[in-house]
Amino acid sequence: MGKKVSLYVGFFILLILGFWFFLFNGTDAWKTKLPVLSFVKPFSFQNQDNIAFSNKEMLGKVAVVEYFFTTCKGICPKMNANMRTIYDTYKDEPNFIIVSHTCDPERDSIPRMKHYSDSLKVDNHKWIFLTGRKDSLYFQARNSYLLDDPKNSFDKIEDQFIHTQFFALIDKDGQVRGQIYDGLKQEDLDRLKENIDLLLKEKSSKSNFVNGIFN
Repeated sequence: MGKKVSLYVGFFILLILGFWFFLFNGTDAWKTKLPVLSFVKPFSFQNQDNIAFSNKEMLGKVAVVEYFFTTCKGICPKMNANMRTIYDTYKDEPNFIIVSHTCDPERDSIPRMKHYSDSLKVDNHKWIFLTGRKDSLYFQARNSYLLDDPKNSFDKIEDQFIHTQFFALIDKDGQVRGQIYDGLKQEDLDRLKENIDLLLKEKSSKSNFVNGIFN
């Protein structure tokens, strides 16, 4: 009698496990998700072709975001050489883009950003270069992408300068995911690619709300 009960219980447990497997197999519900760190606040900047580019253009895309400046002789060339490896890996992926913001908009005019973009020989629809108002650019770096400490915003905006080697990863719903990645470290770049692959497989939310904010 005891063996029969054990068999029935075991069979019942297998049925439940099988039910849950078939219910969630092929969905994202059973997978470990990358943590949500922040979300992209509304913005509108000009791209290298002098066309407005906003947070709405990022929805439905997985994006890697960085800040740099075209006259940088220090970390920026190495950062963008590493970013180029990301671009080359995903340039044919329709739901992926790279968004590079200038941290020196006084010098990085639209023609200068266009010249820089052309020098890289990349698809301007896949790797976007943005310029705009310095205070707005810096607000996004600190409050959307977490690429700089918000405490640095207390000084006059003309006296501020962001110089960061970090990349942010954005999902299809405009959320900053995973971690902040060091663009100069190979282990972070490898992890970034792994996490891009994860987010490309995730389905976008059916809702137009991101963390309670309507986009």
